[in-house]
Amino acid sequence: MGRGQDGTQEDKTPPQPVSRLQSYLHGGTSSLLSTLPTIAVFPVYKTVFRQQLHTISIIEAVAQLKKEGALKLYRGVTPPLLMRTLNGALLHGLQDTLLRKLYSSSSAKVVPHSALPAVAGLAAGLVEALVFTPFERVQNMLQNGQNDRSLPTLKTVLVRLSSEELALGYYRALLPIMARNSLGCCFYFGLKGPLRALGEVQGLHPTASSFLSGALPSMAISFSLYPLSVLVATMQAGAGGQEAGTVRACWRKLWTSRQRSLALLYRGGSLVILRSCITWGITTAIYDQQQKRASR
Repeated sequence: MGRGQDGTQEDKTPPQPVSRLQSYLHGGTSSLLSTLPTIAVFPVYKTVFRQQLHTISIIEAVAQLKKEGALKLYRGVTPPLLMRTLNGALLHGLQDTLLRKLYSSSSAKVVPHSALPAVAGLAAGLVEALVFTPFERVQNMLQNGQNDRSLPTLKTVLVRLSSEELALGYYRALLPIMARNSLGCCFYFGLKGPLRALGEVQGLHPTASSFLSGALPSMAISFSLYPLSVLVATMQAGAGGQEAGTVRACWRKLWTSRQRSLALLYRGGSLVILRSCITWGITTAIYDQQQKRASR
């Protein structure tokens, strides 16, 4: 994940091509393994999405899903599984590549070495947003029960989005996604190295240190950026003119619909934060183990 073999990010030697490929491979593998439980608990994620979209309680969200029937319970599960695997490969591999470029460039003389992982993470997050916004758009449309009749299948959703301008179709809500992903990646990659080192100094097992170095930043990031995730969900759930408007206008509408209450805005947030904490903790632990074995 863009650091030296001992986790201190002090290795400034340009890597061999195989080493770079391993970062992408390990990132994808660790993300896939950590996401497999998504299949089992996807109904929970879908319940949270309904809470975000309609500001309803868990009981009301479950009632919605029950009314729609078991056959539609897993509608929308494919995009997140595919996106998570590809996302892990791109994010970890690209951050590692950018970090090594920064170490060997003049930027290393201006920016402190301790800040370079965060800078590389920020850039990787921007690229991530550009690549995966269409995946998130499709996922949110599939999970919105109001689209079941007009857009019953993945194919109909893709056809509908292809007929729209990019700004209203596949790349709806790009700006808030770029802000959320770039800031999230910046803090994740900037904090996990020092946290991992601190855990090992405290005598924790390396695997436990890796898990905590991924889980703790992810928990803080998910909590602080959760309103952006709600904004994205509300902007992307509809089709065509249903969600038209600028980001600022959509935020005002969202804030008003939540009765200007943080409690309502964060409805469903506890499950999202817990999911992110566990998923990224597992991803980080698996990735670190793979990198350690490859360095032997």
